Amino acid sequence: MGKIIFYEEKNFQGRSYEGMSDCADMSSHLSRCNSCRVENGCFMVYERNNYMGNQHFMKRGEYPDYMSMMGMGSGIRSCRMIPMYKGQYRMKIYERENFGGQSNEMMDDCDNIQDRYRMSDCQSCHVMDGHWLMYEQPQYRGKMMYMRPGEYRSFRDMGMSGQRFMSMRRITDMC
Repeated sequence: MGKIIFYEEKNFQGRSYEGMSDCADMSSHLSRCNSCRVENGCFMVYERNNYMGNQHFMKRGEYPDYMSMMGMGSGIRSCRMIPMYKGQYRMKIYERENFGGQSNEMMDDCDNIQDRYRMSDCQSCHVMDGHWLMYEQPQYRGKMMYMRPGEYRSFRDMGMSGQRFMSMRRITDMC
């Protein structure tokens, strides 16, 4: 079971909110979030309500000045707990929206889809098994997006307009 504590001020000061599950709108709990502590598990935090906008992966640890460290100017507005998963990982990535263009099935991390698959972009995917992080740049850098099992026809519809994803990593026992 995951546990994350959000604080209104830096260095774990001010009002706090303790989360152990998904929260689509944190504004009813805190007016802002400037630091947080992950005591157990892994979480994705989002810049906008309803799990939209820029996302950041949080694993066990302390983040005393989260806002400036992660560059989230408007703060954390929602969070999602990433469940523990043990098993096979499978995801099919597509070059275009709506599962169009070239496709490749993945079972392992990929640090660069251009080098490995000769794909210039990934704009949709189908996650069959496991939980994944997708990154806008090769080598697991840049903005990221959390993907759990399901079909993702258009990343633009998920608030990631104009975003390309060039590397993918499984969320394994990091939590």
